Amino acid sequence: MRNAVKTAVILVLLGGLFMAIGVLLGGTTGLVIGLAIGFVFVGGSYWFSDTLAIKAARAVPVTREELPQVYEIVEELTQKTGMPMPRIYLSPEMQPNAFATGRSPDHAAVAVTQGILKVLDRDELRGVLAHELSHVRNRDILIGSVAAAIAMGIMFAARMALFVTDRENVFGALLMMILAPMAAFFLQAALSRSREYQADASGAHLLHDGEPLARALEKIEAYAKQVPMNVNPAQASAYIINPLTGRRANFNGLFSTHPPTADRIARLRGTRP
Repeated sequence: MRNAVKTAVILVLLGGLFMAIGVLLGGTTGLVIGLAIGFVFVGGSYWFSDTLAIKAARAVPVTREELPQVYEIVEELTQKTGMPMPRIYLSPEMQPNAFATGRSPDHAAVAVTQGILKVLDRDELRGVLAHELSHVRNRDILIGSVAAAIAMGIMFAARMALFVTDRENVFGALLMMILAPMAAFFLQAALSRSREYQADASGAHLLHDGEPLARALEKIEAYAKQVPMNVNPAQASAYIINPLTGRRANFNGLFSTHPPTADRIARLRGTRP
């Protein structure tokens, strides 16, 4: 229920943001246009956020015959928790990573990359999938998906602002281009960090052991620093480890969408001071 309220608030704020942008750029006419665009983005964020995440990862649906180990683990864990079986997707990315998306447990999807299948052993993969299914079970996948869609929408609107505004409003458009994407990013970061800690804890509880996920996080982050992933930054918060890890402009974690991996591992192993 709490996450449903958060999602509703985010969607309302999204609609209000587009109306405010409309007023800034076009007065009363802009308000009407912003309201219309806001309705489109709000509806799209709710119904198609999972599609956006899957397409951004270039993931494709796979059958049980194509990915038997993943299907076997997911079936075991969903039966254990009484959850519906999510759709399974495979991304061709060689960086080891995974994410869950969808608007509800009945409309959920779990995606893994080619890289994660090559790097992790069965127990570690089981830890990752328990984490992703915990996102589904905790009903926070919609929040992350909507936040990503919002970020993409805001950044698109900010980039288009200079092309549709007149000279009198050019300062406002420039200001929006700077501040709107920053606001979108901090919204994502605030939502993502708390969700990752909770999914780590829930996944460890599901397996009665935090060690498999702790080992998996160590391996994934180590490889992520060496193997780049071509993913829209707006979708980065969906992954179990930030897929942009290792890029130069990380500002010492200030702009990270994920908690420090070392802290997550310490919590899973019960060694955090």
